[in-house]
Amino acid sequence: MTESQLLQPLSLRGTTLRNRLVVAPMCQYDVTDGLIGDYHLVHLGRFALGGFGLVMVEATGVTADGRISPGDVGLWNDAQIPGLARVAAFLREHGSVPAIQLGHAGGKASTLRPWDGSGPVTPENARPGEAPWTTVSPSGVPMGSGWPAPHPLTVQELADVREAFAAAARRALTAGFEVVEVHAAHGYLLNQFLSPLTNHRDDGYGGSLENRMRFPLEVVEAVRAVWPADLPLVVRVSAVDARRDGTTLADTIAFAHELKARGVDAIDVSGGGIGAGWEHPIGYGYQVPFAAAIKEQVGIPTMAVGLLVDARQAEAVVATGQADLVAFARQAQDDPNLALHAARELTGGSYDTYPVQAGPRLASRDRLLQQLGPWTGPDPVRVQSPA
Repeated sequence: MTESQLLQPLSLRGTTLRNRLVVAPMCQYDVTDGLIGDYHLVHLGRFALGGFGLVMVEATGVTADGRISPGDVGLWNDAQIPGLARVAAFLREHGSVPAIQLGHAGGKASTLRPWDGSGPVTPENARPGEAPWTTVSPSGVPMGSGWPAPHPLTVQELADVREAFAAAARRALTAGFEVVEVHAAHGYLLNQFLSPLTNHRDDGYGGSLENRMRFPLEVVEAVRAVWPADLPLVVRVSAVDARRDGTTLADTIAFAHELKARGVDAIDVSGGGIGAGWEHPIGYGYQVPFAAAIKEQVGIPTMAVGLLVDARQAEAVVATGQADLVAFARQAQDDPNLALHAARELTGGSYDTYPVQAGPRLASRDRLLQQLGPWTGPDPVRVQSPA
């Protein structure tokens, strides 16, 4: 059996991942005031036990009004550090590199949790104690029908947001994270600056692509300045807006060149978030070509996402050089041991990423089954459902 490329280590600056399998950030909407507890320790810790090389904490608000929903994780004050530190320590102890995504939702903030409905929080639909808050954006463009017009950020307010990203990165370092990802995708604030659909400013932060990139690049520079030189910085991008008249792949390639020049180590390549629907091809691995184009034309490691569902598909992405990392979200939720199962499938069991506590027990079980041989007795007793 040929050697699996998906299971090879990857080094970014001074950090080495044990394999190329990543748990993408997935909002859980399960905290109060940005403070995480036991739920996230279990939710994220199981992926480390499941063999993933990198596990990333969900979109974490750098300000209270930058949260997507009232139930989002935050890092806008020091009280939020200890809960995240527990998670980072557990991930590292069990072989995964701890990562965190820092973001600001901009005009898509103050949103209902998915199980409470869709759209913005209003005085009528808010949970007790969770009133809606004023959102912000580049130009005050509502994010969709029925959404309020956000407050257009002033230049001074841009400086405040930029510092909030840097302050959150410093707290992430204190909490023990080894990788930080700046969220510039999915229609959130930095993506709103990049997109001509939501950035209608007439100052130095709007108009041309160069101007639309300016604030996201300033944020990346601020984070890179406080993030240690030996630790990786990643940026998540939407390679294209959902609408064809928005951000294009060529725009994102230009942005990626600027990110690389500012010390970004990898691009996490997603898509959409601005514009209703999806006006591009869709199917299994439908965003991999975006990651491949950025990797080839910019010469920077990329992370592929988007309807990646099984080990052999992920192996092909890495083995053919389309991306350096493969991220799973819903599929990881469904199977927290996906990385272990992938290793078994791709190597025939020769690659052991089980936690050390489990390894000897599993090995002894397998040896016993080999000694016993196949089952030759009567069919196992099956429990019958009552009539």
